[in-house]
Amino acid sequence: MPALTRSLPAVSKHAVMIVGVLVTIFPFVWVAMMGTHTRSEIYSSPPPFYFGDNLISNYERLLEIMPFWLVLWNSLYVSVLGTIGAVFFCSMCAYGFFAYQFRGKNVIFGIMIASMMVPPVLTLIPFFLTVRFLGILDTHFALWFPGVANAFGIFLIRQYMTTSITRDLLDAAKVDGASDFRIYWSVVLPLIKPALATLAIVMFIGLWNNFLTPLIVLSTPEKYVLTLALRSVQSLANSPWGAIMLGTFLSMVPLLVAFLFFSKQMMAGLTAGAVKG
Repeated sequence: MPALTRSLPAVSKHAVMIVGVLVTIFPFVWVAMMGTHTRSEIYSSPPPFYFGDNLISNYERLLEIMPFWLVLWNSLYVSVLGTIGAVFFCSMCAYGFFAYQFRGKNVIFGIMIASMMVPPVLTLIPFFLTVRFLGILDTHFALWFPGVANAFGIFLIRQYMTTSITRDLLDAAKVDGASDFRIYWSVVLPLIKPALATLAIVMFIGLWNNFLTPLIVLSTPEKYVLTLALRSVQSLANSPWGAIMLGTFLSMVPLLVAFLFFSKQMMAGLTAGAVKG
């Protein structure tokens, strides 16, 4: 009996974890199932909770209502460029805040952190006016470039540097004759890979799921990204929800691949502060 009592907390913990996993994966499974059914089957009561036999017809219909693979490439292009740019520029800015002492450093850093409290919706109109003034309206450049040096990324990497890198290491590299960029590239970057991976996956997901910015910037259907293209076909008469659900599921695949690829480094980055105390 005492052994049974001791095992109850473990059983409860595993039960909660199993329920959490099921709740998490249910939307993915549900969308995948709906992508194999017709519109009438989806609207039936109760809706079918099984895989149907209309996968091929839904895929053909998806290609009819939108250039799916083109908009998928557009989303991938914007997300990859924005992620690479953010990892590079945010890490450089973070290194500047970490390694150098200059007048107004704390004030500038504080203003940057305070900017994170401004709701993104409030910046849409100034953003649109700026993009139009610069002549980059209706371009992919306007989607990924403005976010390459963002406050969240700079703060995340700078805080990780303070817990994983000592100034003695930087001083030793300078004594050996390394330039500032060489120290940043060859010494600092290899030590902050978990933080870089964390920022990369956050930026990739954010750019991939971004809807408001493409909505106000893009006007040419051939330049649409997935979020905008999938939303645009939902206004069609008798919207083919089976095809839309299939497209939605296919749009999730790159996110799952990116998370699986970076998850180990991401978890290390998120737990580094707790481990180091």
